[in-house]
Amino acid sequence: MYDKKVTQCFLEHQLKLFPKPVATTDEEAAEFLEECFAQVLNGKQEVIDYFEEEGIDYDKKTVLEADEVFDIGDGRFLVIEA
Repeated sequence: MYDKKVTQCFLEHQLKLFPKPVATTDEEAAEFLEECFAQVLNGKQEVIDYFEEEGIDYDKKTVLEADEVFDIGDGRFLVIEA
């Protein structure tokens, strides 16, 4: 479910959400993402839809800047509920 681009993105940017690293390898990152039911979403609209379904407060203009949203860099976004 979590390809190398996803795990690398998480490893590089995890300190955006957590005070210290929670994973150091791709395998650890994938395990962590599975444990917290992280979602890989295709585009801003899917992120907005996900936030609405989960009842998470957000601002449409800045939703992609939320701490729990990681830009994978290929049009996909990783969302972690922490």
